[in-house]
Amino acid sequence: MANNVNITSSGIQKVLRNYNEKQALAEYIWNGFDANADTVEINYTANELGFMDRLEIYDNGYGINFKNLKVKFDPFYESEKALQLAVNRNRSVMHGKNGVGRLTFFKFANDAEWQTTFLQNNALKSGRIRIGVSALNNYEAGLLDMPLSDKPGTRVLFSNIKILEENMELEIIPFLKAEFCWFLELNKKRNYKILINGIPLDYSGNIQSYEEDIILKDEVSKTVFKLKFVQWKESLHKELSKVYYINERGEEKFKEYTTLNKKADEYFHSVYIESEFFTDFDFSGTEFDIQVKLYNRSKSSSEYKFLSKRVNELLRAKRKLFLKEYSSKLLQRFENEGVLSLNDKEPLDPERKSILLSTLKTVYEIQPKIFSNLSIDQKRTFIALINALLISDQRGSLLHLLENIVDLEEEERAELKLLLSI
Repeated sequence: MANNVNITSSGIQKVLRNYNEKQALAEYIWNGFDANADTVEINYTANELGFMDRLEIYDNGYGINFKNLKVKFDPFYESEKALQLAVNRNRSVMHGKNGVGRLTFFKFANDAEWQTTFLQNNALKSGRIRIGVSALNNYEAGLLDMPLSDKPGTRVLFSNIKILEENMELEIIPFLKAEFCWFLELNKKRNYKILINGIPLDYSGNIQSYEEDIILKDEVSKTVFKLKFVQWKESLHKELSKVYYINERGEEKFKEYTTLNKKADEYFHSVYIESEFFTDFDFSGTEFDIQVKLYNRSKSSSEYKFLSKRVNELLRAKRKLFLKEYSSKLLQRFENEGVLSLNDKEPLDPERKSILLSTLKTVYEIQPKIFSNLSIDQKRTFIALINALLISDQRGSLLHLLENIVDLEEEERAELKLLLSI
């Protein structure tokens, strides 16, 4: 059986042009988890020259039911906008959409074959699906006489592979750690895992700090929340920093950005909150929605407000510790870049430099966004301006200057006033 999708092969490659081999492989792993797999395996071997001669990805999900094959493999439309991968922003399941991810293999191989086993009418069936890079808009599919396995799952085999073993070890695997660490941590109790040549993907090196079994109890309702906080050493790619709400069975019910997401620093974090309270929780509205107020368990409830306040306090406290440590590294970077040398002919005397460094350090700890995305010249100009205000009687102008650059919260404004003694 041969079928064509509704866009040319070159059109597909154009739509997926921004993908690289790391992202493409990640899509196949997401496809497995989207199919309710709890284990995804990557197996590969390489020849004497370091080129891969075998690469396959297996998941123990529910397989690809041939009854729904056209839904899975015919989702392309002429509009490029419709081809973009969509991510469910409030749940971590169903990462991919429109079947786009399955065709990204052209970034690292010439051909792909899916060998899938699925349950239909209480019986296991298997089939094969093949796609070549020269005709991405065409797939061949056929059912097999006998099941390939005694349980559902899908194995994707790639041929004519263009990945070096060195690239896999030095680039792709580190990318996968950053891509999936938060998700594997989210599903840790459910024993989700990614195996690479039989070895579990170890992302412990991506963890900056880790604290679990943090118990918060609302004394009025006696509702108990168990928290886990993870600070990551690097960006979580598109996931960013989020809080995950989990019921007593370990199932994710909802997720949303934390209040400290995108603060222009490197405070990458995840918060996992587990409680029976989320089993029948209504996440659909806000505390201002009249309909939501009819629910006992919603964002308008006193328990949720208690939780939000305590979580924000926890995040801010941990962020302060991080920024204090990171600010020293920032100043060392400024030294290395030479932006602290305001006048090469007349360097700052030690006392003035100490005051300047202390001020820069404190300002960064209060509002790091001020220092983000500045060029070397902009940093030098900004630091020179701060220094000039510090040695004049215009310290109050520094607060006014910073307020015009970023929106300061009341607590931040108070800290700056104390710093500048105004």
